[in-house]
Amino acid sequence: MNQPLPPGVIALDALLPLDMARKAEEIGVAKARMSRTATLALALLAGAFIALGANFSTMATTSATGQLPYGMTRLLAGTTFSLGLILVVVGGAELFTGNNLIVMAWASRKVTSLEVLRNWSLVYAGNFAGAVLMAGLILLTRQHEMAEGRLGLNALTIAESKCRLDPVQAVALGVACNVLVCLAVWLCYSARSVTDKVLAIVPPITAFVVAGFEHSVANMYFIPLGLGIKHLAGQRFWQATGRSAADYPDLTWPRFLLNNLLPVTLGNMIGGAVLVGLVYWSIYLRPPHRDAGQRP
Repeated sequence: MNQPLPPGVIALDALLPLDMARKAEEIGVAKARMSRTATLALALLAGAFIALGANFSTMATTSATGQLPYGMTRLLAGTTFSLGLILVVVGGAELFTGNNLIVMAWASRKVTSLEVLRNWSLVYAGNFAGAVLMAGLILLTRQHEMAEGRLGLNALTIAESKCRLDPVQAVALGVACNVLVCLAVWLCYSARSVTDKVLAIVPPITAFVVAGFEHSVANMYFIPLGLGIKHLAGQRFWQATGRSAADYPDLTWPRFLLNNLLPVTLGNMIGGAVLVGLVYWSIYLRPPHRDAGQRP
C-alpha cells in the first residue's frame, strides 16, 4: 500500500496492486449505485465509442491495392481498435465487459446481487443500442463503398466469420478476450495520468484483437454493420465488388444472436468477473488479506 503523503504533496507513483484492488472496489460501488438515467446514457456512449474503435480498425485493415501481410493486418487492427477503450476509460462511459469487475465490490458485500444485475442489464442494453446506432450511422455515410467497395467487403468478411463460430469456440474466445480487457481496466486503476491510462490500455487490447478473441460489445457493431451492408447496399456496390449478398449465407440475425452474441457474452462474463475480478479479490480483498497491508 502506498504511504500517506504530507498535505500539499501530489503523488506521481503508480498505485500498487493492493490499492488498485481497493480502488476497484470503490469504483464498483459507485457504478452499481449510479442513477438509471446516467447509467443508460453512459452505456450508450460506451457502445458508440467501441464502435468507433471497431470502425477505425476496419478502415486501417482495408487495403486499397491488395492484401496486407497477415501479421501487419492483425497488429493494425489491434492498435487502432484500442481507441474504443481509451475513449471509454478517459472520456468516461459504462462498458459491460469492464463492468464485470463490479464483482469485487459484490464479493466484499458492499453491493447487492440485485444492484450488480441492474447495472449489467442497463449497461448491456445501452451498449447494444449505442453500437447498433453507430453501425446505422456508418451505413448512412456509405463508407462501405470506399476503395472500390473493398472496405465494405472487409466489413462483410469480419461479420460473416464471427457468425460462423461454433458456440463452444465462441465462449472460449469470449473468456480470453475479457481477461485481457479487464486486465487493461485493472492496469488503469494504477494510473495517475491520461498518458498512464493510454499506455496501460493499448498492449492488452491489441493482444486480444491480434489473437482473434471475441468482444461482445464490439460484435454489436461489427455484425449489424455487416448485416446492414448485406441487405441495404445498392447495386452499385455489388457490381463494383463482383460479389452478391448470397456470398454471405451465414450472416444472419439468428446466427448473430445465438452463435455469437450469446456465447461470447457468457465467455466475457467468465473471463472478466471470475478470472480477473474474483481472482484479484481473493488475493487482495478477501479477509484477512484486505486488512493485512500485504504487498505483492
